Amino acid sequence: MDPTQLLKGVLDLAVLATLKDADGYGYDILRRLRAAGLDDVGDASVYGTLRRLFNSGLLSTYVVASDEGPHRKYYSLNDRGAGELKRSGEVWRDFAAIMNDLLVDNTELRGPR
Repeated sequence: MDPTQLLKGVLDLAVLATLKDADGYGYDILRRLRAAGLDDVGDASVYGTLRRLFNSGLLSTYVVASDEGPHRKYYSLNDRGAGELKRSGEVWRDFAAIMNDLLVDNTELRGPR
């Protein structure tokens, strides 16, 4: 199974979860996702997801001046985004539990081959 296909379905949730404890700018969020183990996440996917989540009203932004280059746009989880993170997290946990149950090697349920 191609993990990039799975990632497409959960990137919104991953980005929201990344912002639950600390605000971040685009590259910082990308770095955090990769550090968490999502090595296949693409730059354009993350930036597009941030724009879409912001346009959907789930994120707030603010600009911080940088001594090392252009100003950085920081993203933060707002109340609506926190609610979506909670709801989507519950959906994900339920789905993951179902998949884990399906993948358990439970030979007594299989019967003879």
